[in-house]
Amino acid sequence: MNIKQYLDSTYLKTAAQAGLSVDENILVTKGFIQEAIEERFKLIMIRPDMVCLAKKMITEANSTLQIGTVIDFPQGESSLEEKLAEAIQAIQDGADDLDFVCNYEAFKNGNVDLVKEEILTCTQLGLANKKVVKWIIEIAALNDKQIIQLSSLIKNVIVSNFEQELFPKVFVKSSTGFYKTENNLPNGATIPAITMMLENASPLPVKAAGGVRTYEEAVAMVQLGVKRIGTSGAKMIANGQKSNNEY
Repeated sequence: MNIKQYLDSTYLKTAAQAGLSVDENILVTKGFIQEAIEERFKLIMIRPDMVCLAKKMITEANSTLQIGTVIDFPQGESSLEEKLAEAIQAIQDGADDLDFVCNYEAFKNGNVDLVKEEILTCTQLGLANKKVVKWIIEIAALNDKQIIQLSSLIKNVIVSNFEQELFPKVFVKSSTGFYKTENNLPNGATIPAITMMLENASPLPVKAAGGVRTYEEAVAMVQLGVKRIGTSGAKMIANGQKSNNEY
């Protein structure tokens, strides 16, 4: 299997999170972008302030690499207006994919209308600008019932408001990779959670993010039905090695 077509090579740490200076973190990001260009991955997933850098490098390399970025990352608790403003800036900077963090805490607290509104409005913005939209539900913060309910909610909003040919452009995505779990529990994709997402998000595609560290695990996710995999160890996975990266 050509696993590269499924891999979104990912680097989302701030300088502080990486324990680096700002300049050092820019160099690390450049390394990830360059690697993604050379390895012909589908997409590089980076923070919004790095999108212009990626666009410049990809243009200079005459590469077809696409750029993804995260919106309202990693908590997802900003207002709708703030989410939209960040997304508009990312579109102007050249992003191809917009990975929004769903306000999963609002959902858990029963504020379903708020979540529906942000899903509808932000998806409208992305699709109107011919972007791929992904909704991160943060499975490590949810129980099984909530994973099922939130996946279904996103599916229902999209199916009710958009044409069928647009469904493949709206993903339900598992994780940010930054959620702090107790007792060292997984904070990324797991087979049981991804299975629930696939069953309840369909016909929308699913992205498994975080926790996939080997070629075999990546293939297993694809065989389940996952269309994209987010990992900071994309090259190692593609080469059949085990990634020791956190995400």
